Amino acid sequence: MRYSINIPNFGDFADARTVARAAKAAEDAGWDALFVWDHVVHDKTERRGQPFGDPWMLLTAAALATSRLRLGTLVTPVARRRPEQLARQVATLDGLSGGRVIFSAGVGGPIGDEFGSFGDVVDPKVLAGRLDEGLGLLGRYWSGERVDHDGAHYRVRDVELLPATVQQPRPPVWIAGVWPNRRPMRRAAAWDGVVPLFKTASHGHPPAVDELRDVVTYVREHRTQPGPFEVVVGGVSPGDPAESRDLIAPLAEAGATWWDERQLQESDDLHRLDPILRRIEAGPPGYRARS
Repeated sequence: MRYSINIPNFGDFADARTVARAAKAAEDAGWDALFVWDHVVHDKTERRGQPFGDPWMLLTAAALATSRLRLGTLVTPVARRRPEQLARQVATLDGLSGGRVIFSAGVGGPIGDEFGSFGDVVDPKVLAGRLDEGLGLLGRYWSGERVDHDGAHYRVRDVELLPATVQQPRPPVWIAGVWPNRRPMRRAAAWDGVVPLFKTASHGHPPAVDELRDVVTYVREHRTQPGPFEVVVGGVSPGDPAESRDLIAPLAEAGATWWDERQLQESDDLHRLDPILRRIEAGPPGYRARS
């Protein structure tokens, strides 16, 4: 089991210097990765008046402050971005960090606020189509190969985007989706990892072990690619190491390979540095901080 810290890109964490501070603390305390949300407005009713930072700028600051920590978004809505621009952002960060990027993708939401606010389409099927086609293009762009493409959503003529990513054939790609929806899980099975969200467990609440086991079984049945595959779950872990082990060990036995430490979405601590920094400095669940 590996351990990551999850922070939004709004509130205190809209400031790149704050994210760099959190990333350095996470590396020092023994965490394996830092993941940042990728939103422009999130829920406008809840977030009105809060500042937002660009996630790739925030992660650039985190990369410059660290040397070991894996870095990425959790998750990027590919349909909200031009694939060629996104490919350059990820490749640049992968080069700067020495190959430490993990790329996580999904349809994104809330769709009405994040897409509809800017006059974009709000049909989930259209956005899912953009996601699938965009992911295919990203993989080709990151390889450095010459690309020609005629698709339902994107056209590319004689393009070679260099440099390629440091990680080859590409950075790890994890796919998020809400269980029990099957299509996102089949999409994840074609890549390198799954970040299952659950209708029965909102952000910050760990999933039920039986539901996670169902996800893992379903994805494994649809895997066609060789190689390692990550299963990412998370929530608020107890402060007591024994209680944390009691929470996380059954999830690991069900197939989870990453624990992503997340604040409750309904908590004001979600976007505040001080409480999250205290949690970071305490170290991963069950981990004894370095002296």
